[in-house]
Amino acid sequence: MTTLDPGPTTTTGSTTGARPDAGGTAAPAGPGLRARLAAPVHAWRALRTSLDRPLATYYLLLGAAGLLLTIGLLMVLSASSVYSYNVHDRDSYAVVTRQLLWVAIGLPCAYVASRLPLRAIRWLAWPALGVAVVLLALTATPLGTSVNGNTNWLALGPLRVQPSEIAKLAIVLWAAHVYALKERRLGELSHVLVPVAPVLLAVTGLVVWQRDLGTALVLAAILLGMLWVVGAPLRLFAIAFAAVASVALWLASTSSERRERLLNFTDPFSDYHDAGWQPAHGLYALSSGGVFGQGIGASQQKWGYLPEAHTDYIFAVLGEELGLVGTLLVLVLFATIAYAAVRIAAASTEPFVRYACFGIVVWLLGQSLINLGMVLALLPVIGIPLPLVSYGGSALLPSLVALGLLIGFARRQPEAARALAERRRG
Repeated sequence: MTTLDPGPTTTTGSTTGARPDAGGTAAPAGPGLRARLAAPVHAWRALRTSLDRPLATYYLLLGAAGLLLTIGLLMVLSASSVYSYNVHDRDSYAVVTRQLLWVAIGLPCAYVASRLPLRAIRWLAWPALGVAVVLLALTATPLGTSVNGNTNWLALGPLRVQPSEIAKLAIVLWAAHVYALKERRLGELSHVLVPVAPVLLAVTGLVVWQRDLGTALVLAAILLGMLWVVGAPLRLFAIAFAAVASVALWLASTSSERRERLLNFTDPFSDYHDAGWQPAHGLYALSSGGVFGQGIGASQQKWGYLPEAHTDYIFAVLGEELGLVGTLLVLVLFATIAYAAVRIAAASTEPFVRYACFGIVVWLLGQSLINLGMVLALLPVIGIPLPLVSYGGSALLPSLVALGLLIGFARRQPEAARALAERRRG
């Protein structure tokens, strides 16, 4: 009896990494593929571990604020070079030199703010509000100067200041102080509204009197944000939004320039040589940047085509020179500051710290979103700077002080304070 020989058989020492067989069955993945698939999981776990460290919020604020300030100085240097050369006796560094001076003043102020005890900060809330109101009122006197149709500057000798920028920080601290005092009574609508809402509306009215619609919108956003965080009823926000929109439309209709901007912002190319000139060239700058940009200093729109290139429209120059990568980096940095501030507020047992953190976030993030919406032609051109990036000492100094306060709040968290104490002992 004969038997059929099955033929030679092939064996493998391991099925790991084998190719699919003739029947289409895939062999198990090799170690290299498993490592690549597991890399995102390990990265996410490492990120979670890093964020759980006691000083994570402190370093997030320091890193994000420092990077934004550095990017801002680079962009001011680039965006203002042509303007400085033409206006300041062929000195291409005149504007950025002034910005560096404001940074040199603002950083020590931020450091002092980060070291102030909570009692001192709260004690300064009332004087800060009083100074802001007095300075706003002085713009109606001969000391007030008009810039681009808005009488919102004070000429104090060689120094020009914009009181509305000081008012943003003042009303945040004052409202947080008042709500902290009323912590147990915030279940009643009367205590939620009085005296914060009337005072903030009065300050906003002074800014509207200066014809500064952009800053008035930021102040209105701060008021609505503070009302939301203390638990105001939702129906109140519907009424407030309707009132703000009505007032904004009415103010826009009182000026032919604002009316043209309001009618043409969705399609700036329809009035390209007049009201649409600035937003159209802002879109040109963003679109020509591509993914990685033209390179620092290589902007074409700053050569007289784009008005206010180093102030209100600096984000357009940033997009042209640093591309989509640079613009997304700026957005991530602002989001990081907001995330860190919310973490501080959520972990704090001090009502004043919670309300102040949220007010600062609404101010800086709200102003940033309004500026970005303006540059992207999603909002009318209302003349508002990008915090920490645009040129201007009046806007930079209060923003640095506000960030210094946030950093101080982060240092006072119990675990962070213990970690810093152990580091000093070590």
